[in-house]
Order: sequence, then structure tokens, then C-alpha cells
Amino acid sequence: MPLWLGNELQVTAEKQEQLPPVPALDARLLAAAAYVRRGALVADIGCDHGKLAVYLARTGAARRVVAADIRPAPLARARALVEKHRCGAAVECRLGDGLHVLSPDEADDIVIAGVSGVTAAEMLAAAPQFWRAGKRFIFVPATKRAELRGWLWKNGFSLLDETPVHAAGRFYTALCAEYTGRVREPSLLECAVGLAAKPTPAAAGYLRHVAKLVRKYTLGVPLAENAPFVQLAGQVDAMAERCEQEAQKWMLKK
Repeated sequence: MPLWLGNELQVTAEKQEQLPPVPALDARLLAAAAYVRRGALVADIGCDHGKLAVYLARTGAARRVVAADIRPAPLARARALVEKHRCGAAVECRLGDGLHVLSPDEADDIVIAGVSGVTAAEMLAAAPQFWRAGKRFIFVPATKRAELRGWLWKNGFSLLDETPVHAAGRFYTALCAEYTGRVREPSLLECAVGLAAKPTPAAAGYLRHVAKLVRKYTLGVPLAENAPFVQLAGQVDAMAERCEQEAQKWMLKK
């Protein structure tokens, strides 16, 4: 090895050693990160603290990340984190509302996490220029997941996968979708559950949480109209039971 190359590698290694550890992500953002395609151009809409953007840049999962937030204070924290990790060449922070902060060619994979499913749907509805084949949309809704699934199916998007997780004492699910142009009318059960029925304890817990929400919803529905929702809660509970049983079988095999 030439002496100059050895010196250069040593300097690079020393610089790497001086960097802080890659930011730790909770289960929600880890599930979102797992859906990002290797080497993709990524947009993190509603980036908050910027941990996901820095994680994707530091691990090499994304070629470039646009980290955007409508709130100046969180974006300032994200900029500080980017500077701390010296990944400004790979992460650009932008102040703005929804998908209006970028053009369609700037992102292959778009992450929208931490807002309600209704808000996420409104962001997509306001930016039809992003409804293109090959674009991946990754959601981690804080609430209103059924509404988001229903909107996606009714507007030509297809669900590719979901990952239910438990984080910060609550159950969530990360959804991965793409635009196909195929419009369909989903059932109540499809909207409530989507692709979340997996043989994992987190999936079982998530589905039990969904069933509880459905039962709570029925309290505000006239008795003559709540039969479909009572049935739905029972169906979701049964799915949760199956997920739990499958998870236990898998653990025994392991």
C-alpha cells in the first residue's frame, strides 16, 4: 500500500472515531427505516428532531435525505444534530409545509411519521404530482390509521407491508405503500387491520388495541347502526388471538 494512501485511511478512521454514535431510534422509526430502499433519495416530512434523517445518512441507507418540518424549533434541533454528526453533505433541512418543500424528483422514498393518518392523507391529497409509480410512501401514523388505509386504497395506492410495534408505552404500525393507480373500495376489516396481522407479540397487542378502539367507537353509534362495528371488534380480537398463538409457536421452535 502506498504510504500516502495509508496516511489518508488513518486520517479518515480518526475522523470517524471522533463522530458521536449513530442516533438510536425507537421501534417506530426503526420500522420506518427498514422500509427505506438502500441508496434511495429520501424525504422525511415532519422530521422533528432529525434522528431518522441522520440515521439514514450515517448508516448509508439513503443516498441523500431532505429533512423537513413546518415548525422552526424542531427544525433547528434537526440542523444542530446534522451538524453534530457532520452529515450536512447528505442531509438538507428545509422549513415548510408537507410535500410542498420538495419536487417529486428529489425523493424516491417519502417518510411521514408522527402525524395522524388523516393529516398524512391530506398531505398526499394536496400533492398529486407525487402520485407516481415507483415512489414509496412510508407512514407511522400517531392515530387514525384506518382512515389512512381507506384513503390510500380509494385513491389508487396499494399497501405493500406493515410492521406493528410497541414504543413509548403504546402500539403503532408502520405502513409501506406505493401508487399503482388501482382504485378499490376496502372493507371495514381491511381498513381497521390492513396488513398488520403478523405472528408477533407486537402485532397481537396492536390488534387488541384496535379492537378496543372499535368498541369505544360503538359507544357513540346508535344501537341500530353499531352491529357492523361490534362484529368488527370480534373479528379483530380473533385475529389478535391467532397472531399470539402463531408467535408462541414460533418462539417454541426457536
